[in-house]
Amino acid sequence: MGDAFLIVALLIGYLCGSIPFGMILTKLAGTEDLRSIGSGNIGATNVLRTGRKGLAAATLIGDMLKGTVAVVIAGYFGGPNAAMLAALGAFLGHLFPVWLKFKGGKGVATYIGVLLGLFWPAALIFCAIWLATAFTTRYSSLSALIAAFVTPLFLWWFSHPALASLFVVLTLLLFWKHSENIKRLQAGTEGKIGEKK
Repeated sequence: MGDAFLIVALLIGYLCGSIPFGMILTKLAGTEDLRSIGSGNIGATNVLRTGRKGLAAATLIGDMLKGTVAVVIAGYFGGPNAAMLAALGAFLGHLFPVWLKFKGGKGVATYIGVLLGLFWPAALIFCAIWLATAFTTRYSSLSALIAAFVTPLFLWWFSHPALASLFVVLTLLLFWKHSENIKRLQAGTEGKIGEKK
């Protein structure tokens, strides 16, 4: 489809990524406004603080799949470069959704989703590191930060320099969105998985 489709791929990714599944699902379930509890985040970890594990799981799956779907569609029609731009678009869409005045989530599930669509072994490594860290520390944020830090290194090691470069950018954005979590981790005040705040 040529270079013109690359812009379309970015837009497709952004629109998919900007779907706020956490907000939609909790609203349909009749819970309080997700932005008024816990961290105020729209992601699965904060949905879990409502006490609705099913909703949290559904949010996690939705936020992952919107990234995967965007990458697969763009890649099918436009090739690898379109897929990577769709991945960038989906991640930015989740972080800065137009529907929520550009105040979105922190991107962990969508990060996994686009990684799944681009190079699934890296997504498995991410999840394994996340689970191992979460099991030992019970900090969702720390688990995501460590797994995201490793991801570009893993991609580079497996000779995917373009993907590694893309995920350096996504990882930096993810760290930036977790800046408050990092401060709380340093202060010892970060909430643990399953805690209600």
